[in-house]
Amino acid sequence: MTGPANQSASAATRSPDKGYRGTKVRRQRVRAAWLFLIPMLVTLVLVAGWPLVRTFYFSFTDASLSDTAGAMFIGIENYLVYDDGNWYGILTDPTWWTAVWNTLFFSVVSVSLEVVFGIIVALLLNAEFKGRILVRAAVLIPWAIPTIVSAKMWAWMLNDQFGIINHLLLALGVIDSPLAWTADADLSMWAVIMVDVWKTIPFVALLVLAALQMLPKDCYEAAEVDGIHPVKVFFRVTLPLITPALLVAVIFRLLDALRVFDVIYVLTSNSTDTMTMSIYARQQLVEFQDVGYGSAASTLLFLIIAFVTVIYLYLGRRQLGVDQ
Repeated sequence: MTGPANQSASAATRSPDKGYRGTKVRRQRVRAAWLFLIPMLVTLVLVAGWPLVRTFYFSFTDASLSDTAGAMFIGIENYLVYDDGNWYGILTDPTWWTAVWNTLFFSVVSVSLEVVFGIIVALLLNAEFKGRILVRAAVLIPWAIPTIVSAKMWAWMLNDQFGIINHLLLALGVIDSPLAWTADADLSMWAVIMVDVWKTIPFVALLVLAALQMLPKDCYEAAEVDGIHPVKVFFRVTLPLITPALLVAVIFRLLDALRVFDVIYVLTSNSTDTMTMSIYARQQLVEFQDVGYGSAASTLLFLIIAFVTVIYLYLGRRQLGVDQ
């Protein structure tokens, strides 16, 4: 009969080998992961790395669109410079800070609404009913339409003279006169947010629906037997289980929202009321032909997005309890 001492000695003998095998398998997995990642990283460096480095370089020069080869190095003057008792540069430009605020406001509000409505749509599509497949396909239509096309379509629908939105609201007695949705300073941002939310709800709903399809059924069967209210089941069971999928949906949508350009430019062009950082950078680069100043704006946009992404991923890892 084997005693405790013999069992301990046997365990001590096996544990180093087991740890070695575990370490070896982990190293093999890491090597396999890098093997698959290297082609993508090389492509990313070639496609995105060089333009990014050039943008950083131009942000420290006085380059213009007509003469980028003759650009002179001017240091951080595009960002901030003190001259004749005054501060100049993009960091002192009130239009830039308005664009930063517009971008952050747009991102927070639109992504928040997309998450809420995306969860609701996913819960509805996850229910059993006739024609569910057709409804799922129909819900994806807004996401399938190109952004430029959907933005132009909404621009016609929101027109204050012949738009169908004003026509319906007037017919229902909600408003007394047509509203200039994309021209009114109080309405233009909300109109843009409405169009963006309509466009991207299917994306969030699709990710959440995939997570709902993978949830274990026994949890809900036990909750039903115990007579727990469905709302409490959602917040205590469903929401924690789909949190990883929500975090993925939010980070993708947040990155898109922070660099938004197309939908806002089509609807409101260069209006200061809805100008984002991307539109500001485009205006400096193309319309004012100031490559140095526009590159500085693009660089700040990149740094802000990188900072927000790192903070979000850090908080997401803490929320999920993931160790380094």
